[in-house]
Parts: sequence; C-alpha cells; structure tokens
Amino acid sequence: MNQGTIRVGIGGWNFEPWRDNFYPRGWPQARELEYASRRLTAIEINSTYYGAQKPATFAKWRKESPEGFMFSLKAIRFATQRRVLAEGSESIRRFIASGIAELGDKLGPIVWQLAPTHKFDAADMTAFLELLPTEVDGLRLRHALDVRHASFQCTEYLDLARKYRTATVFTESDDYPPIAEATGDFVYTRIMRTHPDEPLGCRPEVFPQLAASAQAWADGGEPDGLPRIEPPSPETTARDVFIYFISGAKERAPHAAMALRRALGEDVPA
Repeated sequence: MNQGTIRVGIGGWNFEPWRDNFYPRGWPQARELEYASRRLTAIEINSTYYGAQKPATFAKWRKESPEGFMFSLKAIRFATQRRVLAEGSESIRRFIASGIAELGDKLGPIVWQLAPTHKFDAADMTAFLELLPTEVDGLRLRHALDVRHASFQCTEYLDLARKYRTATVFTESDDYPPIAEATGDFVYTRIMRTHPDEPLGCRPEVFPQLAASAQAWADGGEPDGLPRIEPPSPETTARDVFIYFISGAKERAPHAAMALRRALGEDVPA
C-alpha cells in the first residue's frame, strides 16, 4: 500500500516576531515566503478568510514556492460566518472563482471555518456540503470543515462528512472540541498548544509522538490515545496529512514545525 504524504507548516509567513527569530536578521520582507517555503512543506493562508485575493497574487505565491509545496486556504468568512450556511452559495461561488486555480498543483485543502457558536444542523449542513464544488479549472478540490461547537461531536455529523468525502479539522486546543475521526481522504490537524517558554514550542519528547501519529494517519491507520466519538475503523487507506502549528505561542510555530519535520526524518535547512 502506498503511503500518504505528510506536510507540516504554519499559518501565514508575515509575522513581525519571526524576524530575527525564524528569519535571519536583515532578511527582506518581500522574500519571506521564499525562505519559509524552503523550510516548511505547507502554509495555511489566513488572509483569504478576510477578503478576496487577486489571481495575480495566487500566481505569485505559486512562483515563489518550491515544487511539492502546498498552500491551504481558509475560505472567505462570508460563506461560513452566517446562521444558515445554505444561504452562502454566492459567497462560495465567488471565492472558488477568485483565482485560487492559479496555485495549480500547489493548491491544498480549503478550510471552511464555522463560528464557535454554530451548532450542528443536519439539514443545513447537508445543503451546505452540496454547494462545495469538487473541482475548479480542472483542479480537484479538497475540503475540510473546521467545526467549533460540541454539537458536532456526534455520529450523525461524522456520517454526513464521510458521505461528502469532507475532512474534519482535528484541533488540538483548549478552546475547541476535538474531533479526531477521519471523515475525508486526508487528515487536517491544527496544533494550538505551543508554549512561549519552550524554544521549540513544545517539549522535545512531543515531536516523536506527533511524528508517530502523522505516520499512522499517512499509513491509513489511527493513532492511539486520541479522543474518539466512535471506535476506529478497521479499514486502512493511505491518506495525505496536513499538520499546522497555529496560534498558541505563535512566535514558536516555525521552530515547532521544523522540529516535527526532523522527527519525521526529513532534512530541514539550518
């Protein structure tokens, strides 16, 4: 059986505390993506959540990053920060048509982040999932739902997400309920518990554990020790895995991501 690809990254690349910390002193801000994309294997774009980007911007990001790199995109908030998700069809259409296809084979999953107060409603969620397109300009689209209310911790939601082959973001956080079950053909994890007093964001022994979990997912299995709603499936299908160090002690995120890559046995430039 083939193994899925594991990608590790951070949210964005423009963050002042990363200068003289992650980026070398004096490194040009205009070349920060160039630097970050050669030490990480994926980046989650947050600016797409707040407003539309131009096609030329997506094309520029593609050009400045190396082969094999991927960008995850947070979908525009106008499509998800609403009481009735099914009413966001026009916002979804505009976002998909905004030029994201310019990323080409560097287009990773699209993350649809719901409000923390948004409760699970099976009928509305079904209508929303029906609106998510499967491709744009010949590129296959992969979708991940970032659900943040405890009402989604139910088998009815899991069954619905699997029906539409939509991943569920596994958030490692004190603020949002975790859903560790795989509901799509890839795994999307956001780690939000890095600490400012740890040079790597986490204790050194954490990274081999995270690497083992990522490897288990990529091999088609389920890591041990995760909170679960239902028993693990005996089926094994290789999956791509995306792991992002987000929030928490954000100033430590790049070092945590590089430490995890090294724990996975990957070469990371000094």
